[in-house]
Amino acid sequence: MANIGTLNTTAAGIDAVSSRLGDGPSGPKPRPALSPRNIMLYGTLIVAALYYLLPLYVMVVTSLKGMPEIRLGNIFSPPMEITFEPWVKAWAEACTGLNCDGLSRGFWNSVRITVPSVIISIAIASVNGYALANWRFKGSELFFSILIIGAFIPYQVMIYPIVIILREIGIYGTLTGLVIVHSIFGMPILTLLFRNYFVSLPEELFKAARVDGAGFWQIFLKIMLPMSLPIFVVAMILQVTGIWNDFLFGVVFTRPDTYPMTVQLNNIVNSVQGVKEYNVNMAATILTGLVPLIVYFVSGRLFVRGIAAGAVKG
Repeated sequence: MANIGTLNTTAAGIDAVSSRLGDGPSGPKPRPALSPRNIMLYGTLIVAALYYLLPLYVMVVTSLKGMPEIRLGNIFSPPMEITFEPWVKAWAEACTGLNCDGLSRGFWNSVRITVPSVIISIAIASVNGYALANWRFKGSELFFSILIIGAFIPYQVMIYPIVIILREIGIYGTLTGLVIVHSIFGMPILTLLFRNYFVSLPEELFKAARVDGAGFWQIFLKIMLPMSLPIFVVAMILQVTGIWNDFLFGVVFTRPDTYPMTVQLNNIVNSVQGVKEYNVNMAATILTGLVPLIVYFVSGRLFVRGIAAGAVKG
């Protein structure tokens, strides 16, 4: 009898499924690929992409042309004869003031500025964010508020006092002084990013580690750091891009022999000696922007993950 009941139930279920299948597919009707909505969406994206890619295209094709071809005036045409001489001159021969060694010296100055600035600012900000998120102490909210205010103070307001301070301690005009400036100004926003990321992590992990007797540095190094790769990539991209592309601090806090790459680029482009070599200027501009572009393209996916995982949550 039990088997007969089971068979009847199964048959009834099959009949119900068959009747539903007979009614045709259910759910929303699929939209055609060329619907007005899709045409508007992809059309807008294509126009925006062309808007940003067109200047890059002009820069690349101009940097590969000789000056006689550039004087013909068609900036959008591809080069009739490709030459890499402008790139070589921009890197090793272009004059920036009294020096005619191109961007090579500024490149290594930028490397010596960017690497320690990124490491110092991220290391300190990550500890600050971890402490503010998990180790609440008396006055922590006031400390955090002061950091947030510091993130929105215009740099120009602070330039003169910082010049006086660096001059008094004897490091004005040196790469060390500029590294300290970049590290300090990167601290507020990075602390905010790390604090918000650590707040978004499960609090139970921190409490379980505390119950097991783990201390401040053990939790940070063994639990928080392994889970924080995305936010570290976010911080690295922000710092590398901001420091490498900086012009204001570079021109104020350094001297000609320690100018970063952006300041040397400005000197090359605005040079009034001789003929204006647009191909050399375009090559120099592309060379200056290569490092941030490479960093972003290599780690861009982790950047998106870090943002989505709570880097901008508060």
